[in-house]
Amino acid sequence: MFRLIALCLMLASPVSAQEFSALARVDVAKSQLRDDGNGLALDLHLSLAVPYRVFTLDDPRRVVLDFREVDWQGASRAALLNADNATDLRFGPLRPGWSRMVIDLAAPMAVTEAGMQVDTDTGLALLHLELAPVLAEEFADRSGAPVDQGWADLLVSDPTQTAPVAEDGPLVVAIDAGHGGIDPGAQRAGVREADVMLALAFDVAEAINRTGSMRAVLIRDANFFVPLEARMTRARSAGADAFISLHADALEDGGARGASVYTLAAEAVDGASTRMAERHERGDLLAGLDLTGHDDRIAGVLMDLARLETGPSGDRLAGALVRGMGRAGVQMNSRPRRAGKLAVLNAPDFASVLIEVGFLSSDADRVALTSPAGRAAVAAGIAAGLTVWADAEAARAPLVRQ
Repeated sequence: MFRLIALCLMLASPVSAQEFSALARVDVAKSQLRDDGNGLALDLHLSLAVPYRVFTLDDPRRVVLDFREVDWQGASRAALLNADNATDLRFGPLRPGWSRMVIDLAAPMAVTEAGMQVDTDTGLALLHLELAPVLAEEFADRSGAPVDQGWADLLVSDPTQTAPVAEDGPLVVAIDAGHGGIDPGAQRAGVREADVMLALAFDVAEAINRTGSMRAVLIRDANFFVPLEARMTRARSAGADAFISLHADALEDGGARGASVYTLAAEAVDGASTRMAERHERGDLLAGLDLTGHDDRIAGVLMDLARLETGPSGDRLAGALVRGMGRAGVQMNSRPRRAGKLAVLNAPDFASVLIEVGFLSSDADRVALTSPAGRAAVAAGIAAGLTVWADAEAARAPLVRQ
């Protein structure tokens, strides 16, 4: 018999009284997001109970569920989404030990029921959620991430939140899913770059977190727009040691295919420092160094000095990623290692690369990137490359000038 252990209506705080452990697995065959009249109902069957919370966010309208880490193996959007009142469904790791599900809403809705039931005999759990239509004004008034110190470090989608940085914790990798929101990126055959890169970002983050030696931070975890400068700010706030931006272009002739890895072109470095000094707040230019009160020339010099180390480190990271993806069976471009004047690689205080994981204008690349197996190969290659790079950088650390 199921016993109700938690009921929450637009939770303002996590279910802090519950302490559970181990990894909860999703029973995909029983779980589903479905229409419920003009609203929605979610049944998520889990192998054990986990702490969770639920809230809504506006612009775009979406429901967010955070819970202790869930094993999504076997789950897919196609298997779980059976609703016209939801336009999309995404899920994956948020950070080590935590998972997130995001439901994009076709219309404004409020959570009318949310609860987790546990079978006292088997320990199996059922998370049930119901949503009903509300006016747009009411939705906007009721939306917003809960303010709670116990969960603040999970709000990677909120630029006002700063994740705590461990002194000697795991290497932190910021994963930047290109485009998003009002900027869909390249589009071919009904496939949007922003959507595919977000799905890939979740896969890459999971592969990184599974290594146990690295922690992934998602720059965006849903379909919303993040300005270029804010992407670097979020990575810096999370204490990033490396920054990886994911993209998939589309060309008119459609002849190119395969993955390539970009770093900031040498001729773009001076311009990058100038733009950073002009457009960022002084306290945000270099992690651990407040440049408030310094003029642009001094700020530029300090950033260029930082790049003397992070630039070559980024080059080494790019090479390791090319090799890692190649060994994982990812189709590589005929020129897999490139450099360019890319604004998203401007940050001077951590190694930064942009991975063009393929071309949506290529039928073969598009099929690979929209399939779980194809994205899994890319994710595995990136995680493998990062591991090799991190080990090599650790070995070089004693030789780096102080």
